[in-house]
Amino acid sequence: MEPSGSTTISSSSNHTLNSAGGDCAWEVSDKTRLCRFLCYGSEGDIYTAREEGRVSMESAGALLSLLQEGRGAEVVEEVKRFAQDGQAVRLGPSFFALALCSQHSELKTRQAAFKALKEVCRDPAHLFSFIQYKKELKEGMKCGIWGRALRKAVSDWYNEQDAVSLAAAVTKCKQRVGWSHQDLLRLSHTKPANEAIALISKYVTKGWKEVQAAYADKENSEVVVKVLSYLEVVEKVKHSCDETEVINLIEEHKLEREQLLTDHLKSKQVWRALLKEMPLQAVLRILGRMTSNKTIELGSSETQALCDRIQSEMALKKAKIHPFSILLASENYKRGQGFQGKTKWEPDSSILKAMDSAFYKSFMNVEPVGKRFVVAVDVSTSLSSIVPGTSISTAVAAAAVTMIFARTETDTHVLAYSEGALVPCSVSADMTLAQTAVELVKIPAGSTDCSLPITWATENDKAVDMFIILTNNPLWTFTSSPVASLKKYRQKSGLNSKLVMCGLTSIGHAIADTEDRGVLSICGFDLGALSVIRNLAQDLI
Repeated sequence: MEPSGSTTISSSSNHTLNSAGGDCAWEVSDKTRLCRFLCYGSEGDIYTAREEGRVSMESAGALLSLLQEGRGAEVVEEVKRFAQDGQAVRLGPSFFALALCSQHSELKTRQAAFKALKEVCRDPAHLFSFIQYKKELKEGMKCGIWGRALRKAVSDWYNEQDAVSLAAAVTKCKQRVGWSHQDLLRLSHTKPANEAIALISKYVTKGWKEVQAAYADKENSEVVVKVLSYLEVVEKVKHSCDETEVINLIEEHKLEREQLLTDHLKSKQVWRALLKEMPLQAVLRILGRMTSNKTIELGSSETQALCDRIQSEMALKKAKIHPFSILLASENYKRGQGFQGKTKWEPDSSILKAMDSAFYKSFMNVEPVGKRFVVAVDVSTSLSSIVPGTSISTAVAAAAVTMIFARTETDTHVLAYSEGALVPCSVSADMTLAQTAVELVKIPAGSTDCSLPITWATENDKAVDMFIILTNNPLWTFTSSPVASLKKYRQKSGLNSKLVMCGLTSIGHAIADTEDRGVLSICGFDLGALSVIRNLAQDLI
């Protein structure tokens, strides 16, 4: 098979191995393990889709080693990079690492960690998680966590916020993981930096009545007046039983559901008001529930407005929604039933059409990596299985991944293999998702050999920076090792090529026992898997 647009290996490539060459160039260093940990919560070479959980010292060996070597400031810089640049699939490991650095014995490391607090913990939920990790790390020790440095860092976190934004934040996210703003302001002995922050602090610790009494007869600054007005609206909606008033307050002040009472959320009209300004990502998550409770009604003007927003290029660009996120939401909505509970709905055809349109438009949000890719699909087993934890078939998932790379990366080859050989596969960038899936499914099943795409590149002198192999085989038993084939390819080509094995139905199996920093396994598939692939391609993990 000879896909069009092939690139032969050039001796002038700037992706060549250094003069040391050999396997030593691919050893997994503590720095690499740290970056993996900050990206997806494990130092190992396996990323498991949708796997959440609290991180602990047992999973942070490299982090501890780097701290012991006196490289704490370097660790903090990595934490900031992963938390700020959207490179982390899960943020919990970043908060854990920052908490560990903040109580390290080296003063320079502690100072760097506390200085980075506001950059890493950008909202109250992040801050609460950081404090909880500090508490857990101190368990069993006689000393508490609220030393002078932490008190100052938390005080600065509040004092350096824009006052109006802080007023919104403390009323939307009041508490998480056992901590509240009242706890943090009290334990940090925060001294407000200005009158507006003092007002918010009083509201959190003393309540609205105390605020009213203190500020009623004062001549207040413009910022204080804005904060007072906002808090007054929040209090007004909390005590209102008038549906029309609640809706007007939502629309006028862009209130969010976290600021409403549970009883308010029993109203369809209230939900319709919320949907108008709700972040698009959140809208996609609750479409099923909104259809089930008739908030979304077939043919209504509100439903048409929602469809227009879902497929609006401006809205999609603002929300930075990835096409795979839309696909997950669309397939789940199409299913007509939630994963948990008894919620069922009849999918609205106009919404499905809007989501289909949004899927293709959202490719503009995928920033090219600029590398040379081979995306190979194993069709030796049926692609009719479902990717665990989703409503997507493995055929649709494989088609979506091939489309994402074919449409956004200029140098991408799409291959399919079965029965010990590559088979014809005419996938192009202008094909639809359905056409791509049909092209993959029509190929007959056979035996699995995941080394074939790498062998093809080796024999045909193709320059490839990354091989992405998608397989439906849950056991990952191979006639020959993909890792061994990758090493041969590197030796012949002189390229720093990497390999990602995606077991679409796998639940935790690795390709092989390899200590190669250019090889990763992905079990299952989700949006995070695409972030992991991107990070590996860019040498970030």
